Amino acid sequence: MALRFFLIEDDAVVRKMLEKIIHENELGEVVGQADDGLDVSADQLFSVDVVLIDLLMPGRDGIQTIKKLREEGFAGQFIMISQVENKEMIGQAYLHGVDTYIQKPINRYEVVSVLKRVAEHISVLQSLQSIRQMLEVLDKPKTSPLSLNGQTNLERQAQQLLLLLGIAGEAGSADLLLIMRWLAEKEAQGQTIHELPPLKELYMELIQQAHHAAEITKEVRALEQRIRRLVLQAFTHLASLGLTDYTNPTFEYFAPRLFDFAEIRKRMKELENGDKASKCRINVRKFLTAFYMEVKKAQLS
Repeated sequence: MALRFFLIEDDAVVRKMLEKIIHENELGEVVGQADDGLDVSADQLFSVDVVLIDLLMPGRDGIQTIKKLREEGFAGQFIMISQVENKEMIGQAYLHGVDTYIQKPINRYEVVSVLKRVAEHISVLQSLQSIRQMLEVLDKPKTSPLSLNGQTNLERQAQQLLLLLGIAGEAGSADLLLIMRWLAEKEAQGQTIHELPPLKELYMELIQQAHHAAEITKEVRALEQRIRRLVLQAFTHLASLGLTDYTNPTFEYFAPRLFDFAEIRKRMKELENGDKASKCRINVRKFLTAFYMEVKKAQLS
């Protein structure tokens, strides 16, 4: 599993070393870096799987940074990197959300071993999450406004579109199926869907059906991150198709329907220049609405 990493470390040499280890061992890609916790917010991490973070930094230390990012809704993994051997401080780091620990000075074999183990852990968690959400969809009461045949057809068409867009394996794909089910049920109740409600309202309604009140805020933020990551992957996949072959039928049809085509063109230029992280603007509501319309169209054909 190729992971997306963000490095928060005040030593540029250590950052360079970590990036080289990740690249040379094909563990994923480093999509962003910062030399202090003060410079990072959860909004910057919506596409990130793992944050490698130094314990001691001059502005905001690793523990305080982790607390802040968790409060803002970042649901990914944290790996602490430090030469500190104080067991109490390390214990505090684990209590505040660190998933594992790498000792300085950096050892290539230790880093590779830890990151592979974390990748396996994330893969298992994503599989379990997808299974749980799919079970929730399939476990809806039979008195649902949609028949079982309607459910199967909707999900089948959505899955085919996910495959076309290169995002069927993303953790957010199960969330997207839930959104499609929610929209279909609203239409079955007589509501016409021209565009989605504000995303926060949509995510809140979905989460309230499956979680206790105390967990709702955290789960809404996690859902928001998974959906944004999913949409970003579809965006990059289409841009990549267009860069390879401008006449590719999937690119020609879906790029202007699911996204702002001017932004797609910008992403193509970024990919051509080797830019891993994107600075393009993505309209998630437009994507979700257009995705639903395409699924409906496929059902009727």
